[in-house]
Amino acid sequence: MRSLLSPTLVTGGLTELAWVGAHALLWPLGTRAEPLRPDSRFRPGLQPPVVRALFADDPLGARIPVLLVHGLVDNRSIFAVMRRSLRRRGFAQVCSWNYSPRLRDVESTAATLGRHVERVCEETGHDRVHVVGHSLGGLVARYLVQRLGGDARVDRLVTLGTPHAGSRWAHALPIPVGRQLRPGSPLLRELERPASGCRTEVTAVYSDLDQVVVPSAAGRCDHPDLQARNVLVRGVGHMSLPIHRGVLDEVAATLAGRRRSWTEVTTSVA
Repeated sequence: MRSLLSPTLVTGGLTELAWVGAHALLWPLGTRAEPLRPDSRFRPGLQPPVVRALFADDPLGARIPVLLVHGLVDNRSIFAVMRRSLRRRGFAQVCSWNYSPRLRDVESTAATLGRHVERVCEETGHDRVHVVGHSLGGLVARYLVQRLGGDARVDRLVTLGTPHAGSRWAHALPIPVGRQLRPGSPLLRELERPASGCRTEVTAVYSDLDQVVVPSAAGRCDHPDLQARNVLVRGVGHMSLPIHRGVLDEVAATLAGRRRSWTEVTTSVA
C-alpha cells in the first residue's frame, strides 16, 4: 500500500486521469487523416543553439520524416502534444497515420502501413523514415519492419507502451486482434522468429504504471536479433506516455541519433 501511494505513482495516476479526459475531447478532432506538411520554419538552422545541438552528429536527422502511429480504437489526436514537441525540437516533417478501429489483424494493418510509408517517401523525396508507435501501433510497425521488409524504409522505430510480449487484458477483448495480443499467441510467436539483418534500430519505451500492458515487462522488446534498447519510465500511465516530458525528450534524442541503440540494453527515465 505504501508503494502504491508514493508521490511518483500518485502524480502519474492523476496525470493519466486528466489526460484521458482531455484526450476524450480531442478524439473527434483526430478522426480525419493528416496530410504531410513540411514546414521550413522548423529547420534546425533557424532554431536556438540548444535545438541545433540535438542534430550535431547527424544534421540530416531533422529532415527525415517522422510518422506517428496510434493504438487500438484511437487516432492521431493521441499525438497532439508529441507532434508539436517534435516540431519545436527541430524535426521538420512530422505526420500521423490513422488506421481503422475495425482492423482485422496486425498483419494486414502492417501491410497498409507499409504502403503509407512508401507514399511518405515519395512525397518527401526521402528514402527512409522514422516511426513512433503507441500501444498497438508499435506492434504494427514492428511487424512491418521485422516480417514484411519494412526495415528497408524505416530507419528508427520507437514504441511506447507496446505489448511486445502481449497483455493479460487481451483475454477480455472478444475480437480477432485481441486474440493476437494474448501472451503466446501465434502472432507473437511469429515475431519471435529469427530476424537477422533487420536494419531498423528499435527502442521500446515501457512504464511500471502501464495499466494496459500487463505485466509491464511485456512492454520490453527482447528479440535477440533486434538488439532493442528498452527504456523504463516510472510512474507514467499508458495513455500519458506520448505527453510525458521525459518520454518526449527520449523520443527526440533517439530519432536524432543521440542514443547508442545497439549497445545500451536498458536505461531509466525518471
